[in-house]
Amino acid sequence: MKDMYPKNGRVILHVDMNSFYASVEMAYDPSLKGKPLAIAGNPEERRGIIVTCSYEARKFGVKTTMPLWEAKKLCPNLIVKKPDFERYRAASMGMFELLNQYSKLVEPVSIDEGYMDITDSFELGSPLEIAEQIQKQLIRQLDLPCSIGIAPNKFLAKMASDMKKPLGITVLRKRDIPTVLWPMEAGEMHGVGKKTAEKLKNIGVHTIEDLAKANEIQLKSLLGINGIRLRERANGIDNRPVDPDAISEFKSIGNSTTLPKDIANQQELFKVLDRLAEKVSVRLKRKKVMATTLSITIRYKDRHTITRSKKLMNPVSTQEEILKMAKQIFVSHWTGHAVRLLGITGTDLVENDQAVKQLDLFSYEKDAKKEPLINTVSKLKEKFGAHIIEQASNLSNDKKQQIGTETSFNKDFLQVDKMKKQDD
Repeated sequence: MKDMYPKNGRVILHVDMNSFYASVEMAYDPSLKGKPLAIAGNPEERRGIIVTCSYEARKFGVKTTMPLWEAKKLCPNLIVKKPDFERYRAASMGMFELLNQYSKLVEPVSIDEGYMDITDSFELGSPLEIAEQIQKQLIRQLDLPCSIGIAPNKFLAKMASDMKKPLGITVLRKRDIPTVLWPMEAGEMHGVGKKTAEKLKNIGVHTIEDLAKANEIQLKSLLGINGIRLRERANGIDNRPVDPDAISEFKSIGNSTTLPKDIANQQELFKVLDRLAEKVSVRLKRKKVMATTLSITIRYKDRHTITRSKKLMNPVSTQEEILKMAKQIFVSHWTGHAVRLLGITGTDLVENDQAVKQLDLFSYEKDAKKEPLINTVSKLKEKFGAHIIEQASNLSNDKKQQIGTETSFNKDFLQVDKMKKQDD
């Protein structure tokens, strides 16, 4: 059986549950099976939004994020249920417990999907046999359907799992890329959203093949480091490991605080933003990431809440940078009324070594002064390794304790955010 596995490469599965929320409701109440079912917020109100729906409902044109009134117009017999997140979390835990029976390397991506590295699971059967066993066991034990992609890396496995739904199993090898992947529209590729697809069309990139063969300099100018990464993916290159601890990583980092009293004084509100900027900065540095988008949440005395975001020219992580941008966004959108709650959130996170700073006329002089030091640090890292020099804020607690107990970076607010993902 070991001969059916690559000698040097990996075998990765992407397990994607089909219409997860709807499927969990059907498993809980079998009378719903075979019927057009939708899970929606505020089903009693016309402005409710479809969170997910069964494949029977999709046949009528019902889609995720569609307004409920529109879905009912397309499908008058649509059954609508409120989300039961405790039920969905329990089903998710059962799913991942089952996946861990087949490999120690299971990386949850969200509540209803995850990657598995089964390279060392050859004693359990061939990759295809393992995928079939998982699919059948999920049906038998949890009554939940899934689609599975089998590939040599995470990107190809994700693309493969999307190709046959529901209850599909797809093998996608690197040699299949030119015939299977490249003819697809660039917008169908994992990691390419609508806005990115539109930008790519403007430079003549319409298919995944166009992206795979696109000019690197042009892509980097258009999309930054993400453009290079997408080009690599389009060529089937993805060296990311399956990391069981990756689910704890932040997709956004933010802090908010409810004020002890409603405040309308701008300087006092700036002090609150300063404290929030400090907390967000510490957490960004702790995770060794930088934010390329910053959001401000303002809740007024009457509980009316707004969130406003700004895409940043340069990634930020320091308290000073975050506070400066937070003030700008706040002043632009604050009505002057008393504020009950303030929040700062950094999103579109990039790892420190991937953050590309775009120098402008205002920052050039300051950065130029740092250039000799940066060059020296780069040479040291090249000679002795990437971790020979680290910022104190990036050191682990063990390393900090070795330096001296007088420096403490422990904060009560360093807690892992709970992330919710809308069901596909």
